Amino acid sequence: QVQLVESGGGLVQAGGSLRLSCAASGSIFSITAMGWYRQAPGKQRDLVAIITSAGRTTYVDSVKGRFTISRDNAKNTVYLQMNSLKAEDTAVYYCNAEIWNSRRDNYWGQGTQVTVSS
Repeated sequence: QVQLVESGGGLVQAGGSLRLSCAASGSIFSITAMGWYRQAPGKQRDLVAIITSAGRTTYVDSVKGRFTISRDNAKNTVYLQMNSLKAEDTAVYYCNAEIWNSRRDNYWGQGTQVTVSS
């Protein structure tokens, strides 16, 4: 069984910073892509950033230059450094990972709330 556990959300003023972490544990052979998604109230869950096992990153345009995704493969952990936060970044942030054990499956974390006050 695989678990993704997120941490680091909270309340911050506009212009501030937060760092999210997501650690994968359990029966893991390897992890390919890891990413962060977010879902604001009444909206669909959208991709924020993704990083491959080789370190290639992709960002949604609205966070480019402000957010940085990184990962520690030895710790099976992905991070999201969020700077210059805006009120529109307010959402529940979800970690996602594509994990191989006996087969390849997609896993989600429980979500962590990020609230940016203006």
